[in-house]
Amino acid sequence: MTSRIGVITFPGTLDDVDAVRAVRLAGAEPVELWHADEDLKNVDAVVVPGGFSYGDYLRAGAIAAIAPAMKSVVAAAERGTPVLGICNGFQILQEAGLLPGALTRNEGLHFVCRDIYLDVENTSTAWTNQFAEGTKILVPSKHGEGRFQASEETLERLEGEGRVVFRYVENHNGSRNSIAGVCSENGRVVGLMPHPEHAVETLTGPSLDGLGLFQSVLSTLVS
Repeated sequence: MTSRIGVITFPGTLDDVDAVRAVRLAGAEPVELWHADEDLKNVDAVVVPGGFSYGDYLRAGAIAAIAPAMKSVVAAAERGTPVLGICNGFQILQEAGLLPGALTRNEGLHFVCRDIYLDVENTSTAWTNQFAEGTKILVPSKHGEGRFQASEETLERLEGEGRVVFRYVENHNGSRNSIAGVCSENGRVVGLMPHPEHAVETLTGPSLDGLGLFQSVLSTLVS
């Protein structure tokens, strides 16, 4: 039976179509979810994609975090459903309380758009279990507010518990500890600023490395 992975669309979402394609290329059935609907249609996992939900007014992800669909995502995550937040989706998961820290304006206050290398630091999460330890992946990064910030106490906890999932090889936005992505305590909720869904085809992306996240969650769901 094919796993079903939901992809949420908010007003201002840009990368939902790309996430749907990545899910399909990985071998799962993508299910399009609308922000105003509480029904997640019995999906097995959820992707919260990037963009500028609600124009990033108030704070990036702040309005989307209280949308009906996200209330259902929070409840599903608490039951163990795998959830992936990409870029603005990462911001939304933080605002919804599913992931720690905050994402602020980049160092230098510039929007950055380039292909970057990430170290995969935790290969035991629901979204990274198909990567080998020490793997570097090449994926696009495009954001203006991607600088990971957290208190010293939170940083120590994340580092000590192995919850830093991705780390920038070259820290291009000033993130604390070069953090590009983190996970929940149980490893089933992951958020990262760079875009794995744009690295799933050689024709349009810098590599196929991003496909590993979507293949990993399929492995999680069938295990």
